Amino acid sequence: MMRNFKNISVSEIADNPFVALEKDWMLITAGTIDDFNMMTAAWGGFGFLWKKPVGYIFIRPQRHTFKYTESNDFFTLTFFDENYRSILNKCGTLSGKDFDKMRKSGITPFATTNNSVAFEEARLIIECKKIYQDDIKEQNFIDTAPLVNYPMKDYHRMYIGEIVSVFLKEE
Repeated sequence: MMRNFKNISVSEIADNPFVALEKDWMLITAGTIDDFNMMTAAWGGFGFLWKKPVGYIFIRPQRHTFKYTESNDFFTLTFFDENYRSILNKCGTLSGKDFDKMRKSGITPFATTNNSVAFEEARLIIECKKIYQDDIKEQNFIDTAPLVNYPMKDYHRMYIGEIVSVFLKEE
């Protein structure tokens, strides 16, 4: 149910993507309204690839959200106002395997028209349809400095999704 949201085009997104990702964080959600998980992330981005507007995300295989991104065609990238920072912090540090994020988060899920999951409290929802995935590989690093992020060699899987819907909270 898309109450209080208007559908906009990608060119109408006013957010600076660098601020939105690094400072505001996003909630990555995959699954269906009956079975989903979400995680907070700051790694990802937006662009134009293969003549399509895209969003891309990175998820480690041991994250609970991984099985949902693997088994579903869509994922959402949701952005919230600053007053939801503590919820985003919990969703980024506690696993859905051990903690019922949905019940404890205080945010309200709903199904999009593509049966993805988004949240009523969001200010911006970007819905993506997976079109490509690949694993980060140690041998492909030209600059090895980022390998410090992988002391256990638990490399992320990258997902590229075509942006199929953008919803902005109406004021």
